[in-house]
Amino acid sequence: MLTIFTTPKSFSGHIRTIQTNAVLSWKALQPSCDIILFGDEEGTAEISRKLGIKQVTEVECNEYGTPIVSSMFKIAQDMAADKLLCYINADIILMSDFITAVRQIEKEQFLMVGRRWDIDFDELIDFQKPGWEEELNSGVAREGRLHGVTGIDYFIFPKGIYDSIPPLAVGRPGWDNWMIYHTRSRKIPVIDATGAVTAVHQEHGHSDHPGGEEGFWQGPEAKRNIELAGGIDHAFHIGFADWTLSPQGLRPARSCYSLYFKWRALPVLHPGLRFLLPLVKLPGKIAAAFKRGR
Repeated sequence: MLTIFTTPKSFSGHIRTIQTNAVLSWKALQPSCDIILFGDEEGTAEISRKLGIKQVTEVECNEYGTPIVSSMFKIAQDMAADKLLCYINADIILMSDFITAVRQIEKEQFLMVGRRWDIDFDELIDFQKPGWEEELNSGVAREGRLHGVTGIDYFIFPKGIYDSIPPLAVGRPGWDNWMIYHTRSRKIPVIDATGAVTAVHQEHGHSDHPGGEEGFWQGPEAKRNIELAGGIDHAFHIGFADWTLSPQGLRPARSCYSLYFKWRALPVLHPGLRFLLPLVKLPGKIAAAFKRGR
């Protein structure tokens, strides 16, 4: 039904726990999904062998050793036997509502994204334990924090839809925003599935980045991604989705919030209207969100 792919960090320390939780949750989805792990970080081969999932070690990287989005997406689409694919960050736990949501989409072309629920996690989940999903949902209801619209952690799309992606660095600011901009620019529906999918993000820092938190958000890879994306005006987020999905079904986005971003997108998506951009711009808002990591 669905091919899930990601590029994990090294399976060590706290990251090992949260990435193991994430991959095991994908493995528990029904019907079962194919899973592809890109890269050769510590522990990737081990968990791939243990769970019987695919590992791709040969992927194009930039000079910092960060995998390139276009390379991963091409390889994943070439390998996938399924019609649908999902790129997801390796710290996101999925539950059964994810599959239910995907099954609701009947459009030939689309991109489905959604906001995540942040929660602190420091132990492995027993996915063989009856009621694990109910227990996790209860924990999210008690302690979870719904992330802002700039946190984009999963992308569901039909095979073959993305064949001209710039050499963006995965996991660095800006690449995910470009995906939404590019999809909207091609008049392909972007669906906000926040109301239908509880995507659980296990909190962590950016200690793995050489420059730490500041280097992650303001370093050369982040700046290059923004440049490759066409500048900060192309930094579309989940608020720019033109459709919404809930348990009641799919419908056009019509809230005051979404209507604002529909207006905000007009001069970007239609160059002849660029003279309107200063009138609809939120000065510095998205740039500030990048600095805050939101």
